[in-house]
Amino acid sequence: MHVTHISVEALSLRIADPSLFTLLDVRKPQALKSAGGQVLPGAQWLDPALWLDWKDSVPGDKPVVVYCAHGQEISQALTTALSVMGRNAVYLTGGFSAWVGAGLRTQTLA
Repeated sequence: MHVTHISVEALSLRIADPSLFTLLDVRKPQALKSAGGQVLPGAQWLDPALWLDWKDSVPGDKPVVVYCAHGQEISQALTTALSVMGRNAVYLTGGFSAWVGAGLRTQTLA
């Protein structure tokens, strides 16, 4: 299976209308805490260690964008799992660090 991804630039153009997709922050709790609880605008944080508990609650009616700290193992693995479940899921290339590195806006987790 080919896991697809979205660039920071492409997501930044779409993020103005969060109703078009589900945005999932799957960073480890320590990474979320070290970032001061900051997430991408409109993101929902879900503990990646508990993915078996929340995987069935991810909506299947619109695309899903998944990101972790660096766009590596966690987000790619969960994107693959969600895709196998029939979700239209992609991961953010470079993850949260690439988003922040590009100087894009974040918000405090609600």
